[in-house]
Amino acid sequence: MKIHLLAVGTKMPAWVVQGYHAYAQRLPAKCSLELKEIVAEKRQKNSNLTAIKEKEAAKLKAAIPAGCRVVSLDVTGRQWSTENLATRLQDWMMGGQDIALLVGGPDGLTRELLSLSQEIWSLSKLTFPHPLVRVILAEQLYRAFSITENHPYHRA
Repeated sequence: MKIHLLAVGTKMPAWVVQGYHAYAQRLPAKCSLELKEIVAEKRQKNSNLTAIKEKEAAKLKAAIPAGCRVVSLDVTGRQWSTENLATRLQDWMMGGQDIALLVGGPDGLTRELLSLSQEIWSLSKLTFPHPLVRVILAEQLYRAFSITENHPYHRA
């Protein structure tokens, strides 16, 4: 199974790239994590944020590989414990589909994208900077995988 992390935003600081790769590279081929950055639309003082969100949504939609199970990250989604994520990960792996995780830009995802999703996941009630979400996702996916393999990384 391949997990495609489709995230709006490019040119991340070095600490984000390093943090993401530190965990993504730990995942084995049977549960690999691949990042695809989507170019964010330019925002200015008087930008039409609805139009910007729709353009970013179109880019995200176009980047979803065929046959993937779509999981959107959104504040309206369900919050999962790490153990719940490990169970979800096992279910995804048993399901035989690749996964597309969608992370919107600063203004989030459109209703259309959310309606295309099989699942909507909220990392927290807290608001995280979009670059940090990549690192959190990679670490939590690795942690969840380590639980499924009885690896000692997770010591809760």
